Amino acid sequence: MKTASISAEEPRWLTHEEQIVWRSYVHASMLLEDHMDRQLQRDAGMPHIYYGLLVKLAESPARRLRMTELAMHAKITRSRLSHAIARLEKSGWVRREDCASDKRGQFAVVTEEGLDVLRRAAPGHVSAVRNAVFDRLSGDQQKALGEIMQIIAEGLQPDEAGADLPWLR
Repeated sequence: MKTASISAEEPRWLTHEEQIVWRSYVHASMLLEDHMDRQLQRDAGMPHIYYGLLVKLAESPARRLRMTELAMHAKITRSRLSHAIARLEKSGWVRREDCASDKRGQFAVVTEEGLDVLRRAAPGHVSAVRNAVFDRLSGDQQKALGEIMQIIAEGLQPDEAGADLPWLR
């Protein structure tokens, strides 16, 4: 009986310098998300993810988006989005509308009350973002950070059908 040989390649371990960069990124991104969440909870009574959903809806035509499209923009699963929208509905900041062209589809629509909450929350949020990120970086560093994050995002969001992306789950 012949056994298949398993060819296990040695992992391409991170160098010491790469470890430092990676750990700094993870540390900073966790602190930044926590900072944004705490600021928005304190000032607007909502987590950062809800703020992002309201912003996306407010910026959309007719202040509404299909739930599947909103999940894609938020980079979250449809079940997590459904839970978030239910909470936003309970607050009176969003409502759902059925889709006339697709019986299974729904739209999320930001309400006037949701827009008011956004208008009140936005100045504090922008100040928190500016203080945490932009005021700490030079113009060249800001540009480099934007370019780097764009490259990473493009590499992690494949175009091919069947990709394992949160909003497709």
